[in-house]
Amino acid sequence: MSGTTYKIKFRRRREQKTNYPKRLAYLKSEKPRMVFRKSNRYITLQLVEYIQGQDQTQINVSSKQLQTMGWMGNTNLATCYLLGYLFGKQAKQKGYTEAILDIGQNTPHHGGKAFSALKGALDAGLKIPHAEDALPKPERAQGNHIQEYAQKMDTEKIKKQFSQYLGKNIDPKNLTKVFEKVKTEIDQKNFTQNK
Repeated sequence: MSGTTYKIKFRRRREQKTNYPKRLAYLKSEKPRMVFRKSNRYITLQLVEYIQGQDQTQINVSSKQLQTMGWMGNTNLATCYLLGYLFGKQAKQKGYTEAILDIGQNTPHHGGKAFSALKGALDAGLKIPHAEDALPKPERAQGNHIQEYAQKMDTEKIKKQFSQYLGKNIDPKNLTKVFEKVKTEIDQKNFTQNK
C-alpha cells in the first residue's frame, strides 16, 4: 500500500510484537503489569513498571526456577499456577499489592495457561482485575486431571508417557502431593532479601 496519505506503522506493530492501543490502556492504568510470556519450553512472568519513560522489570520468574524446588519446568496448567503463586509471593514481599495482567499477543483462552498463572498470583494475595469464569477450576490448576489420567495407566504406559516426570523423580500418580509440597516451599521462601 502506498500514496501521500499512507503512514508507515511502527516497526513493532508491523512485526506484530506490540499492540499499541492495548499498551496505551495498560500505561493509563498506572499499575504495574504482570507480564505473561510462554515459549515451547518455559513460562516467564515479569512485574514491569513504566518509570521515567521506559519499562523497568522489577521481578522476573521462570518455570525453570521450579525445577530447583522439585517440580517440572514444563508449561502445563499446574506449572503456570505454581509460577504465578511464586510471582505473587515475591511481589507481595517486595511491597506490591496490585497489578494488571498483560498477555501480549497470546490469545486468551478461559481456563488456559495465562489464567492459571493469574489464579496463582491471586491466591498469593495480589489484586488483579479479572473475570471469575476465566480462571481454571482449582482441581485443574493443581494437576488433578494429569494425576487421574496417570492412575488409569499401567506401568509401561506411564514410563513412555511420563518419562520427563519420572526423570525428575516425580510420580505422576501422586502429582497433587508434589504440587502441595512445592507450594509450601514457596510459602516458606523469603524474597525481601533480594530486593
